[in-house]
Amino acid sequence: MTASGQTKSETEVPLRSTPDCEGTAAGAEHSSLELWPIGNCQVNGLIDTRGALVWGCVPRVDGDPTFCALMRGDKGQDAGTWRFELENQVSVSQHYVRNTPILVTRLEDAGGGVVEVIDFCPRFERSGRTYRPVAYARIVKPVRGSPRLKVVLTPMSGYGAQIAEVTRGSNHIRYLVERNTLRLTTDAPVGYVLDERYFRLERPLHFFLGPDEPFNGNVEHELERMRELTDAYWGNWVRSLATPLDWQEAVIRAAITLKLCQHEETGAIVAALTTSIPEAPHSQRNWDYRYCWIRDAYYTVQALNHLGALDVLEKYLGYLRNIVDDAEGGAIQPLYAVSGAKEIIEWEAHNLCGYRGMGPVRVGNAAYYQIQNDCYGQIVLPSIQAFSDLRLVRMANREDFESLERVGEMAWKTHDQPDAGLWELRTRTAVHTYSSVMSWAACDRIANAAAHLGLNDREALWRERADTIRKNIEEGAWHELAGPDFDDGGAGGHYAASFGGDQLDASLLQMVELRFVEADDPRFKATLNAVQHTLRRGEHMLRYANEDDFGLPETAFNICTFWLIEALHRSGQDDEARRLFETMLSHRTKSGLLSEDMDFETGELWGNFPQTYSLVGIINCAGQLSRSWRDWR
Repeated sequence: MTASGQTKSETEVPLRSTPDCEGTAAGAEHSSLELWPIGNCQVNGLIDTRGALVWGCVPRVDGDPTFCALMRGDKGQDAGTWRFELENQVSVSQHYVRNTPILVTRLEDAGGGVVEVIDFCPRFERSGRTYRPVAYARIVKPVRGSPRLKVVLTPMSGYGAQIAEVTRGSNHIRYLVERNTLRLTTDAPVGYVLDERYFRLERPLHFFLGPDEPFNGNVEHELERMRELTDAYWGNWVRSLATPLDWQEAVIRAAITLKLCQHEETGAIVAALTTSIPEAPHSQRNWDYRYCWIRDAYYTVQALNHLGALDVLEKYLGYLRNIVDDAEGGAIQPLYAVSGAKEIIEWEAHNLCGYRGMGPVRVGNAAYYQIQNDCYGQIVLPSIQAFSDLRLVRMANREDFESLERVGEMAWKTHDQPDAGLWELRTRTAVHTYSSVMSWAACDRIANAAAHLGLNDREALWRERADTIRKNIEEGAWHELAGPDFDDGGAGGHYAASFGGDQLDASLLQMVELRFVEADDPRFKATLNAVQHTLRRGEHMLRYANEDDFGLPETAFNICTFWLIEALHRSGQDDEARRLFETMLSHRTKSGLLSEDMDFETGELWGNFPQTYSLVGIINCAGQLSRSWRDWR
């Protein structure tokens, strides 16, 4: 090694400067959420409609975005990206390999030359364990004609602060990002890659961008083998899913993507793969979702559990056990880092201009220190299955029950206390009905677990507490109406979003799902009518209609529309439920996915992507509305 840390076969390549962010809003409209996720449950990437890797964080989903072009406005063309560009390129088409997150991008030039780019992150069983490196694999194959291609590979470090320093080896390139040096191993001409020079593509080329260590074996043979094994892994995983008869393709794609949102090393499940895609244009509602919200993860494992994907549940239950063990006095935060770390300081990455230039780009999320009392129920509900599901490798025991009781104690103590609520209001608190119903569910399910374990005295205690919470909700959350603003079916009012209030939010539709009320309960029917009257905008739902910290909501919240579809189905309105569901499916990207929010007038997607909440909605609604397999057979 030389004094600089380079081997003799390596030479330094001049460092390019990072462009500033001025004037990015104009002309930045080329960015969109037509993105295709790839990943292996350790690292993820988003590929845009040009076949460019425009978002990817290293060494894990909440790390430094080595590929950050998505957040660089109109400055994102040549930095923070990895793309293959044909000379005189005229068209691009894309598709996933069936039942996998392996992406095929087909590029065509004006002379009829065609190239295919195959993108994947390796994942397969090797030496008795899962091989899922921090690595991106890309295979470029000539299909027709004599296409000329150039490679643009410009990773960045420090949240867009600078383009990575580069050193060159005989058949590799090292990219020196802050604490995660990456090595590109390739059988392509290294000089052409560094110079970004067009060259004729006459044979398949292989690129492996991964750990800074020697690549064992022939890169062509190894990458082809990795692709085959990765294809087989995902095909076998999908085969294990209990999918509904109808909308199978939509459900499978949602399920694969939800699995990609799990950081398998710890079991954490992130809310989305991105940060700071605004909920609405220029709204400042830009948040970092690359963390594990207890609430979002609960809905994710619930949906995958409906499909029989127990591997995700088992990993997540391990993560939860560590969270509960570390909880001081039983207090649970709304979210944690994927490592399980509690502190997630929020700051702004000033070197990134933002999606379409609509900053700020936030890193971290201050909601971690909020009080959100619904999280106790969302710890308990997925944990209860482990007491009775014989399929699980590790079933819950008496010690686990005692740990869960500590969480239940917090649900009991806080069920009638003010919190920020599931919508994470930053400047006001209230006793939110959804949080109280979740506390009821926690006590109710702990009683079920006690009964299963034969702990009669503990069952009686938790039943009594659940009954008390129910009474408090019925009295505190019910809002009497003075006049017939809508058809309340003679109920005389509706449940309100908070105790003593009169405002509505879409989370009230979850009261049936949580088994607090039956769908034919007059009070719930009245609430369903009130929620639609107040929050429905055509075929979409707002989460609430009143002003929050940033003013009035401007977009629909996709999971709320799915909650409405579920409520309509449970209320016997299947035709309307199916119509709305088909409409929601029509708004998916070409990759078959949804973000968090949608413009209820234009249908344009906004918010972080892909959003686990929204994918959960696809799975749950398809399962409820689908025909039975028995009917088809």
